[in-house]
Amino acid sequence: METIDKASKSAHEAVDKIASASNQAAEAIGEKGEQLKNAEQQLIESCRGYVHDNPITSLGIAAAVGFLLSRVLSGR
Repeated sequence: METIDKASKSAHEAVDKIASASNQAAEAIGEKGEQLKNAEQQLIESCRGYVHDNPITSLGIAAAVGFLLSRVLSGR
């Protein structure tokens, strides 16, 4: 019976360690997700500012990118 108790205790400790590690990983992923979300918002604001300050250039860039994408995706 003592052997079963030791094995059970060891199994519980292993599960606790795994749960702790997974919680730490989830927290790290959550933090990275927040950082990516903030970076995305900053990039969007930067692009909006550029488009507002340079509307003609922005339109030209958009047209050029659209043209290039259509050529690449058409498969010719």
